[in-house]
Amino acid sequence: MGASSTQDVTTVKQNVVVIPDLTIKDLLSAIPAHCFKRSALRSSLYIAWDAVVITGLYKGATFLDSFINPQQLSLPSPYLYPVARVSLWALYGFWTGLFATGLWVIAHECGHQAFSESKFINNSVGWVLHSALGVPYHSWRITHAKHHASTGHLTQDQVFVPKTRSQLGLPALDPTKEDILGSSVTEEVKKELWEAIGDSPIGATLGAASYLLAGWPAYLIRNASGQKRYPKGTSHFAPKAVMFAPHQYGSIVLSDIGVLLWLAGVGASIYSFGFSNVFRLYLVPYLWVNHWLVLITFLQHTDPLLPHYRAPEFTFPRGALATLDRKLLADLGPIMGWIGAHATHGISETHVLHHVSSKIPHYNAWEAAAALRKRLDQAGLKLQGAPGGWKEVYRVYKECKFVEDEGNILFYKNAHGLAATRPAYNDDNASDSGVEVDKL
Repeated sequence: MGASSTQDVTTVKQNVVVIPDLTIKDLLSAIPAHCFKRSALRSSLYIAWDAVVITGLYKGATFLDSFINPQQLSLPSPYLYPVARVSLWALYGFWTGLFATGLWVIAHECGHQAFSESKFINNSVGWVLHSALGVPYHSWRITHAKHHASTGHLTQDQVFVPKTRSQLGLPALDPTKEDILGSSVTEEVKKELWEAIGDSPIGATLGAASYLLAGWPAYLIRNASGQKRYPKGTSHFAPKAVMFAPHQYGSIVLSDIGVLLWLAGVGASIYSFGFSNVFRLYLVPYLWVNHWLVLITFLQHTDPLLPHYRAPEFTFPRGALATLDRKLLADLGPIMGWIGAHATHGISETHVLHHVSSKIPHYNAWEAAAALRKRLDQAGLKLQGAPGGWKEVYRVYKECKFVEDEGNILFYKNAHGLAATRPAYNDDNASDSGVEVDKL
């Protein structure tokens, strides 16, 4: 590294991640042909099922709520009645939000044209479902397509783009004290970086929680965690925003109209039924939907194991494989893992496959993902992350702080300037990555 022998140096043993050289043809050929078939009828049945479950949750909560009063229920203390009601409706909000996330996932599939063979049906259903959840359908569809085309690209990806050392205002990398790959750093630099960006457990918890609660609207409104080269305040609601082409102006306006109708509907409901009713029946589940969306997508695209690329090293297959599958809520037990996957239509568990071919509907994604994993295993790629839950968000939030300004293959460093991972190639045809890499 070049550091003085008199300096205390921290060295870490790093994971080695293969930088793939697979072609998209190679990846797609591993997937059975029938998995690419789309059916409007079958997709619609999943909308109906989600609606049935949500209706059942509402009916069940309303029925139980009618018993929580002194005449129907005998509790040891009168103070327990409001506690029981709050607990009941909190559970309703949690479970309704989880299954409403399933509706969000289906709307997202419409944006990928995975709902049916008809573009008109896809966009009509997607506009209705996403507008009902406060999402500008076409605006997000357009930028999300760019995200899929450039996943993991440091200057072209649209969301969960890492901040660089210079963007955080950190001191420039000193090669006499730091390894660019993050395997070693002096105690002096560790302390300096920690004082600049380190998190206490409480600070990390609050930071991660605020990210989960406000991250989605912040991204839509002002491009928070989005592409850093966009002008400050870039918004999905602005038809002339830099991320949209002139011919897309009408689609952005239509998306804004959908959100305005949603706001009008929420306002009218509050006027007619009262804020407390609308809050517990709709707004709490809506906040849970936003929470699940950020939790799932954050963990799919953020981890010390995932590479990010600059232009010289980026290819579409590499970007598609710079993602992770995670079993949602599986850390809470197999039953919760099954419910999480069922409610959200496997969006967390089959995400690598989704990036390889986004037009495969979710009901075919399980088989397609299993077939794709066999091919990836042959290439030495293990893209199954730890279970997706709050504990994992906390860990990733603390470990993924910044990437370097130099190099074309980058891995996150933590607040001490150390990286958990380094790149490696599995053949002798590696191109120049801008940094030293291993060869397997």
